[in-house]
Amino acid sequence: MSDTILRKELLDTALQMNAVGINQGSAGNVSVRNDGGYLITPSGMPYDECSPADMAKMTLSGDASGRRKPSSEWRFHQDLYKAREDAQAIVHVHSTFATTLACLGKEVPSFHYMVAVAGGKTIRCAPYHTFGTQALSDNVVEAMVDRKACLMANHGMIAIGPSLKKALAMAVEVEKLCEIYWRVLQLGGGNMIEDAEMDHILEKFQSYGQFTKKEAAV
Repeated sequence: MSDTILRKELLDTALQMNAVGINQGSAGNVSVRNDGGYLITPSGMPYDECSPADMAKMTLSGDASGRRKPSSEWRFHQDLYKAREDAQAIVHVHSTFATTLACLGKEVPSFHYMVAVAGGKTIRCAPYHTFGTQALSDNVVEAMVDRKACLMANHGMIAIGPSLKKALAMAVEVEKLCEIYWRVLQLGGGNMIEDAEMDHILEKFQSYGQFTKKEAAV
């Protein structure tokens, strides 16, 4: 996909995450792999005031180019791309319910089978560190091992995917799970699904959804 098209899709995704209500203003950030590096939303700019040309280009060595500074959170985007070959796009948001749980330092346990959509029996919460720091990035990478999403203590939530569309969809799904879990907590905490059943669910999720013949053969 061309640089021009990717820049437009990146900006469209940032605008959409605000439109669907999982982010606000210039908070959060989005990135997508491109040409051995990645494109990322700019630092501190309202997305509705951006153009595709404002998207910053980064190498996996941390070098930036373009007319705008990259998001201050570029480190955990870069480190996730280096650690996870399956990550083609990353969405970071300050969504209401995920951030509420993150401010309590709570992970999302196996209260509902759809928790497995994020890759495991829980959705972990990465310990707090100052935004934009290597320490925060290290915590995020650890929390994302074998996961497609995690919470960030006193901060927000991250989701990855094989495309911008699917990374955004994962973020929306996790926010809804966080909302439901928050409501469950108000009523005493609910029942948890046992580990053996979650193992079974995770196995079923390996063949969940629609696949082409080529994908099904992998």
